[in-house]
Amino acid sequence: MGEAACVSTETSCVSGAPRTVPAADVERRAVDTLRTLAMDAVESAGCGHPGTPMALAPLAWVLFTRVMKHAPSEPSWADRDRFVLSAGHASMLLYGSLHLTGYDLSLDDVKAFRQWGSRTPGHPEHGHTPGVETTTGPLGQGVGNAVGMALAERMLAARFNRPGHEVVDHRTWVVASDGDLMEGVASEAASLAGHLGLSRLCVFWDDNRITIDGSTALSFSEDVAKRFEAYGWNVIRVPDTATLSDYEAAARAAIAETERPTLVACRTHIGIGSPHKQDTAKAHGEALGKEEVRLTKERYGWPTEPAFLVPDDVAALGRECVARGRALAAEWRRRLDAYAATFPGEAVAFEAALSGAVSVDATALEAALPVGKPLSTRKASGLVIQALAAKVPTLVGGSADLAGSNQTTIAGSDVVRRGAYGGRNLAFGVREHAMGAAANGMALHGGLRPFTGTFLVFADYMRPSLRLAALMKTCVVHVFTHDSIGVGEDGPTHQPIEHLAALRAIPGYAVVRPCDGPETAVAWRAALAAGGPVALVLTRQDLPYLDRSPGALAPAAGLERGGYVLRRETAGGGAPATGPDVVLVAPGSEVAVALGAADLLEKRGLSTRVVSLPCTAWFDRQPTAYRDEVLPKGTPTVAVEAAASYGWDRYVGLRGTTVTIDHFGASAPAPILFREYGFTAEHVASVAERLVSRR
Repeated sequence: MGEAACVSTETSCVSGAPRTVPAADVERRAVDTLRTLAMDAVESAGCGHPGTPMALAPLAWVLFTRVMKHAPSEPSWADRDRFVLSAGHASMLLYGSLHLTGYDLSLDDVKAFRQWGSRTPGHPEHGHTPGVETTTGPLGQGVGNAVGMALAERMLAARFNRPGHEVVDHRTWVVASDGDLMEGVASEAASLAGHLGLSRLCVFWDDNRITIDGSTALSFSEDVAKRFEAYGWNVIRVPDTATLSDYEAAARAAIAETERPTLVACRTHIGIGSPHKQDTAKAHGEALGKEEVRLTKERYGWPTEPAFLVPDDVAALGRECVARGRALAAEWRRRLDAYAATFPGEAVAFEAALSGAVSVDATALEAALPVGKPLSTRKASGLVIQALAAKVPTLVGGSADLAGSNQTTIAGSDVVRRGAYGGRNLAFGVREHAMGAAANGMALHGGLRPFTGTFLVFADYMRPSLRLAALMKTCVVHVFTHDSIGVGEDGPTHQPIEHLAALRAIPGYAVVRPCDGPETAVAWRAALAAGGPVALVLTRQDLPYLDRSPGALAPAAGLERGGYVLRRETAGGGAPATGPDVVLVAPGSEVAVALGAADLLEKRGLSTRVVSLPCTAWFDRQPTAYRDEVLPKGTPTVAVEAAASYGWDRYVGLRGTTVTIDHFGASAPAPILFREYGFTAEHVASVAERLVSRR
């Protein structure tokens, strides 16, 4: 058996009689405790993944008790090392480690694994369990998150550390499976990490050669170590007979590496010690079975009863991490006090960065915009970013090789490069998926407010990262430009049709399509205050200037409610109407089309209301009375959007209709496409007239 050195053969340690034993003996039994907790928890739940926690228990024990800088009693301590279980299916490895080392996770919590209301869900969830740094399970995402965390650490260190005063000084440790490294997002992220020389990042690759379908040989035969060497990583190998000391030596070697991130290739045996399921897919994603659990415990020399056994001396040894962590955090606070005494201005800025607080006056942002000129919302966003950058020093971001098109470059600031992390511009390369995952990691790390940029059509490439951003409520702004058939000549491959509906379907994800510069400014302010991820969906093409002088259109501040009456209906002669004959509702560039249609309808005697609805998620949160006031029930309503009709039925009602596009576009100049597909004032007005006539 490959890891026999880490499998205890002692039984008297759990007899109930106190005795003094060498620390090495206690550590071997601590490893077995982690293994048996995983077996028992999965068996009790009737489902789960016992094999990987069993195999990696020695590594986890070493990291949590010998290597990592962490404080179980202060899981949010700013200068802690981050531990990312990218192989989130092996969640019992993390829960067992957290419990044994003194985090606020009781044995009862462990026993409630995968049950309703428990703090130990099937896959780790950020914000749900103390000590869980990020939500993992979708493979590869944790690797991407970790790259963002390691990048954030280096960027903050470059900003705030001073000689002799290193207030940012920690590392990111990752456990990744074969499956993690098969996923494209991990490859993208690893390539970026190697390029940037993120030497404080260490990934332990669990090379157990087993997937759910069987041997990795079914689909995976590359030389992973050479691949990572080609990425610019330092690669260390530990044997399949690895001891605790071997794992610690590998970790120390990773710490000693100052130029490259490190991959530690760990040849392990999934389900180690199981007489019939070790090194098989049966140990991967299902309970071992009562009889196999009994036999495995016997091989460990472990009592078969009771389940969930934690020997007192193992518990005591693990909880030494609590006092050690308190001392580490206290020592850091002393260093922070010395830093503040020597660099008071920097200390204030550092504390502000860690707080995450952002306060911006939208009026100041609007002042950055030209008046009276047509302007695309992507250009408006670019101008707002410059104004924000002067007021929000934590704002950093970039794009997937589209900075010029996305207008996401912070002027006057450097691009972050290997060894030079003080800039604010991030060049993610053509790696949308890793960009989204890394941005999540940066936000989770704290101290920075990241934004990303790409074309809306490429949101598909990063959708899993967007979904996890919503699940974790990470404060990331995703700038998506080229938002419709307005892309024009690039054709249907680059013209998003279904993307808005798909993104709006993500719970907790706010999709915002501002209609002009002022709405764009308000959208940025609202996005930074949202407490979760926000997509700013912006036009390539210039839009008409909308006169928002008093008495013309409503102030753009209405965007913060998701939707508002932009132009109220009038009766003949411009007098206030008692209610609209028809409502035109639109987001983004189509608002100008709706306003043009309203002009035509008013001339034809129909009192017409125009509603700007830039964010359905925010609008849906408003009181029913407000929503009914904006969109009166029973009033003929036409929704106008150069995208799929899906989802608009809830806003137009049973008697309403849409001017939308439920097919792919074409390659042609944008004005021609808008005309041919009916996004003109004349066509929208005619649709509205027919709708009213059928009332």
